[in-house]
Amino acid sequence: MRTYPLSQQKNSALADAFLQVSSAILGGLAIFLFLSLASYSGFSVLHVGKIYPGVSVGGVPVGDLSVDEAATMLKAYASFPETGKIVFQDGDQVWVARPSELGLNLDAAASAQAAYQWGRTGGAFNKLGNRFQAWQSGHNLAPVMTYDERQAQAYLEQLAAKINRPTIEAALSANGLEVVVLPGQVGRTVNTAANLAALHNLLPNLTDGLVTLEIEEASPAILDASQQAEIARRILSAPLTLQMPPGHESELGPWSIPPEQLAEMLVIERIESAEGARYQVALDGKTLSGYLERLAPQINRVNRDARFIFNDETRLLEVIQPSVTGRSLDIPLTVQEINRRLLEGQHSVPLTVHTNQPQVSDDATGEQLGIREQVVSYTSYFRGSTAERLQNIKIASENFHGLLVPPGAVFSMANTMGSVTLDDGYAEAWIIYGGRTIKGVGGGVCQVSTTLFRAAFFAGFPIVERYAHAYRVSYYEQTRTGIDPNLAGLDATVFVPMVDFKFQNDTPYWLLMETYFNPTARSLTWKFYSTSDGRKVEWSTTGLQQIVEAPDPIYEENPDLGRGVIKQVDWAADGADVVVTRKVLRNGVLLFEDLFRTHYMPWADVFQYGPGTELPTDIQKRNR
Repeated sequence: MRTYPLSQQKNSALADAFLQVSSAILGGLAIFLFLSLASYSGFSVLHVGKIYPGVSVGGVPVGDLSVDEAATMLKAYASFPETGKIVFQDGDQVWVARPSELGLNLDAAASAQAAYQWGRTGGAFNKLGNRFQAWQSGHNLAPVMTYDERQAQAYLEQLAAKINRPTIEAALSANGLEVVVLPGQVGRTVNTAANLAALHNLLPNLTDGLVTLEIEEASPAILDASQQAEIARRILSAPLTLQMPPGHESELGPWSIPPEQLAEMLVIERIESAEGARYQVALDGKTLSGYLERLAPQINRVNRDARFIFNDETRLLEVIQPSVTGRSLDIPLTVQEINRRLLEGQHSVPLTVHTNQPQVSDDATGEQLGIREQVVSYTSYFRGSTAERLQNIKIASENFHGLLVPPGAVFSMANTMGSVTLDDGYAEAWIIYGGRTIKGVGGGVCQVSTTLFRAAFFAGFPIVERYAHAYRVSYYEQTRTGIDPNLAGLDATVFVPMVDFKFQNDTPYWLLMETYFNPTARSLTWKFYSTSDGRKVEWSTTGLQQIVEAPDPIYEENPDLGRGVIKQVDWAADGADVVVTRKVLRNGVLLFEDLFRTHYMPWADVFQYGPGTELPTDIQKRNR
């Protein structure tokens, strides 16, 4: 037998005792857990579909009720939206509204569902703890409410309609020549946004409450308008006289505006300044401007450079049209001056007129402008032109005789010509329009644009904008002795204001243009005078390529023509393509090179005939 010391025997006994106690505790805990789980399961089974005991919503007990039963009960007891009172106050006035009128309502179904979920969400211990808490001490949930702020805003807007009133300034008006003063009024405006915010903070408490309406008041800035009334009476006391300022033609004006008309212009302007607001009596700027705008055509004139010709013998400039100093009525400044002087009691006011000096006056010299020699001269011919076409060429070309082009400027033919109408002296002649040759005002103007194009072309100036004709026109290929097809592709059309011809004077010198119309020779000569910078032009043409023969003649019935009358209204031309190349050089160095591509459409003879006219058989077949 093995023996141990006494101390070892004691330790063994203590260990046995510890094991026995531990086993007892663990066994008890197991039994407790078993009983708790059994109780948990039994409690859950007993409350399937029901809210756990002790749960309430907004102080209304709903434990042991189904969701539907709880919702019904909440509807019955949670009556604050219908029975509560929200009082709005503005001084001595009060308005009482139910919360439901302001958009606050109980969502009974959602509230009952929230109560049902109490003790059913989260982990097992969390659920058990929530159920125990509700069973032991109760648990009150806040009801689920809905709030439609639009209803509250609508209610407040109804109140605003009763409370609001506009701010009315003291005002002046003229009833004929009588000046009338109107009293002012303090304005009041309900601050809907601020009151909504106060309501938003109050309603969640589900208790009756008071909202002191926030109202903004605006006092009129001007209470006394007697001084302005006196100014208005003084303005209407006499006619207003307008006159030209010193130094201008005395034969213009004066112009008088009677008091009755001044009364129609009288306005009261509200002026804000650092000292505060005030009314200013004045004549209405828009109405007065309208009066001055009608007056302006008598006063205004456009400044115009002098026009010259270059005397080839003396090599000096000679004035053929004096320069004109421009003049313009400054309407805004005149309006200001009129009102300023009227406030001072004056009824005679000089107009504010500006002068615009021309760039080139009559005493300009060729040396000053850099006009020392002829740099190019080009002549086009137009034999066979009608009297109307000759008239139009003469009138159009005269627009450019003696005209100056500044250094670096882009010259626009359309802008210089202006309108082309019968009132401008133009006649109806043949023009190309809408794919047809028809009678139109200004036929022949393109003879002028083509001549200018060629002058600029051979002078070596950059061509900024050029449009060719739709088909070949024989006038533009005429020379002094005949027809030169190599001139095809060197035409330019202008149709004011939509189609323009432009070139640039890219030199540092002014450019003088002279035009000479010769009705006997049927010619137009265009001359450029400036200072040559040594540029030379080399050009070549492909000639007419891809020629397309003109189509068969076209016959059209015209009810305006008599029986048996046949009249030609358009003339045939072959279609073709042509490319013109230009090189501009200075001292043998290329300045620039450009191409001018032209596509001419084939054109048919067009004849018109009167109703009942017998046409040849082959024409009848072709027209079918």
